[in-house]
Amino acid sequence: MVKEIQVSTNEEIPSAARRILAECSGRKVFAFSGELGSGKTTFIQAMCQELGVKEKAVSPSFALVNEYHGEEPVYHLDLYRLNNAEEAVAIGIEEYLASGHYCFIEWAERITELLPADAVMIHTEVTGENSRNIKIRGC
Repeated sequence: MVKEIQVSTNEEIPSAARRILAECSGRKVFAFSGELGSGKTTFIQAMCQELGVKEKAVSPSFALVNEYHGEEPVYHLDLYRLNNAEEAVAIGIEEYLASGHYCFIEWAERITELLPADAVMIHTEVTGENSRNIKIRGC
């Protein structure tokens, strides 16, 4: 089943993040997809704040993986610069996925075959200047 959340302003993103984390309680892998600039990083920042991360989550486009510390470790992966799943395996993605900690993955469609069966799929779409449609599958 696909759930949808409409966000009209950036101020609504934290409550949407809180809702998804509550509804997907127990899930640890969140796979984000959506066009460039659709709000994936902004949404991950809000989810990290909900998990008690104090530092600002930033897109790890060049580092590929950022680790944050909140109630538990949180891994933020950005696969934009990877060409295929083999490159993700080479950076150790399987260890992150199996860690039991939160993993937020941008451009997750590049590694669909590596995602665990219980991964939460989140697709962000731009619907206006500040509005987004967020589709959630898997929780």
